[in-house]
Amino acid sequence: MHRRWKTSAGLVVTGVLAAVTLTACGGAEVTPSGSATTTTAGAATTTETATPSTTLEISDSSATQLCDMIRPELSNFRVQGPTLGRLALNTMVHEWALRNGGINGHVLADKAMIDRVTTKACADVRTETLTALDLPDLASGLAF
Repeated sequence: MHRRWKTSAGLVVTGVLAAVTLTACGGAEVTPSGSATTTTAGAATTTETATPSTTLEISDSSATQLCDMIRPELSNFRVQGPTLGRLALNTMVHEWALRNGGINGHVLADKAMIDRVTTKACADVRTETLTALDLPDLASGLAF
């Protein structure tokens, strides 16, 4: 049994490292507003403009996907409490970001994006999450 925990911990570390690696490599399908993107032989090159920060345009289907991931976890958040629930939320958001073009780096740079997306797509789910996790906003629940 002790060995199983080492394997699980190793898988978690491997997953986090894979997410970081994929984020560093780019490949996002989502285009930041305020930038120009050119594609050459399948590789995307982004040139930042003078805008100090860029925001991503998240599609309605991607926003709905995030809401659909959070909604069934609301009861778990209430039972687990703020500490474990925030960890679960953090993991869920990064899994969602990875599924949607590896935008984890953008999420980390603009954590408020998650609040904007959920306010627009599922304000009720966002409000219930804030209450269950004792957060002022979802951005505050994202540690990494």
